[in-house]
Amino acid sequence: MKSDPERRCILSGDRAPRESLIRLALGPDGSVAPDVRAKAPGRGAWIGVGRAELEAAAAKGRLRGALARAFKTGDFAVPDDLVERTERALAQNALDRLGLESRGGNLLTGSDKIETAARGGRLHALYHAADAGQDGARRLAQAWRVGSDAEGSGRMGVTLPLPRPILSQALGRENVVHIGLIDEAAARRVDDALSRWLHFIGCDPTLSPCESASQGPSALARPVPHTDDDQGTRHSV
Repeated sequence: MKSDPERRCILSGDRAPRESLIRLALGPDGSVAPDVRAKAPGRGAWIGVGRAELEAAAAKGRLRGALARAFKTGDFAVPDDLVERTERALAQNALDRLGLESRGGNLLTGSDKIETAARGGRLHALYHAADAGQDGARRLAQAWRVGSDAEGSGRMGVTLPLPRPILSQALGRENVVHIGLIDEAAARRVDDALSRWLHFIGCDPTLSPCESASQGPSALARPVPHTDDDQGTRHSV
């Protein structure tokens, strides 16, 4: 299988596999829009910078100049909310990826099911909602370390900047607090989608909850009542 071809970020000049970059597409109406799945027809330009750098480049006119060189035209419009639209598109792409893996049978929710898979060495990735109880997250992480012979590694999984109602809605399940991936290829696909989003918002997944360096919790996140685990009170979405 061939590796994904590299592309050059129009702002930093750095080269990276295109799957780790974000494509900006020039639409037929002359408007620039995020094309996070890189499927839109027509001219495109690639960026690998985070939200803060993109905001600064847009404010100083550097983004427009770089796009003009990439598109080989100055006849386009950069919407005022391009940065926000890019963040939301990346977040939605990550949620869609989780939904696809759920429908494909590669994803588990529910602490008991995840813990059983973890202790049996079948867990390949672990995620927690922003409002997950710390005790429940620690228990599952410990089971994962034991089952994968990684005791002492400090492996905890990733705390997402999204509360359980949004995760529940994305997966079509009730009260999603913890998520486990039991297929290695599925875990890589989810990691690719999540990593692009978290990198863009300047998010450190070791924080609990993970926060954006520029805005705090993700714009998709909404405050919800807190319970300690997904075996307890259920929330409607």
